[in-house]
Amino acid sequence: MYYSAILNMKGKKTVVVGGGKVAERKIKALLDACADITVVSPDLSDHLFRMHQEKKISWKQKTFEKDDVNGAFLVIAATNEREVNEQVYQSCEAHQLINVVDAPEKSNIIMPATFKRGDLIISVSTSGKVPGLARKLKNNLAEQFDEHFADYVEFLKEGRKRVLEEINDPEQKRIVLHQLLDKSFLEASNEERYKQLEMLLNANRSSE
Repeated sequence: MYYSAILNMKGKKTVVVGGGKVAERKIKALLDACADITVVSPDLSDHLFRMHQEKKISWKQKTFEKDDVNGAFLVIAATNEREVNEQVYQSCEAHQLINVVDAPEKSNIIMPATFKRGDLIISVSTSGKVPGLARKLKNNLAEQFDEHFADYVEFLKEGRKRVLEEINDPEQKRIVLHQLLDKSFLEASNEERYKQLEMLLNANRSSE
C-alpha cells in the first residue's frame, strides 16, 4: 500500500545510479525540484554529460559501490543491469527512500507520471504496475488542464491571501473563498478576474 505525498526535494542529497535515458528522465524531474544530485555511472549520455559540464549534477565516473549511497535522502537505481540495481537496493538503509526502476515491488517510493501548471501539480500512478497507462492518463489530463491554468492558480493563490487578510467574518471568508472557485473566474481573462475579485472584496468588506 502506498501513501501519496509531494516531497520538498530542495537541497536533498539524491543518488542516481545509471547514466542512460531512464536516468535522464528521473534527473530532469529532480532538477526541477532543486535536488542535490550525484550520478554514479562509468558513462553518461550526451545530455547528462552536458548537465555535468554545466555543474547541474555531480558525477562519480565509476561502477557502483555500497558507500555511494551513504547519507542519501533518495536513491534511484536506474541502470539497465538487474544485478546492479539489486546491489543498489541491498545497499540502502531502511530509512532511505529507494526507487528501483525495474523492480517496483522493491521500491518504497514510486515516481508517478506528473505534469505541472505553475503551482498546480497533477500526478497519476498505477502503483508501478502499468506505467504506460499512467503516462496515457497524464497526457489526457495535460490537455484538459492546459497552460492557462498556471495563471488561474496564481490568481486563486493571491485571491485567497487577500480574502484572509481583508475579510474579518469567518463565515464571509468561507463564502467568498467558495465563490472564487466559480467557473466564471476560470473562464475569464486574467485582467477580468482581478476586477471581479475587487468587486467581491469591496462588497463583502462593506457588509461587515
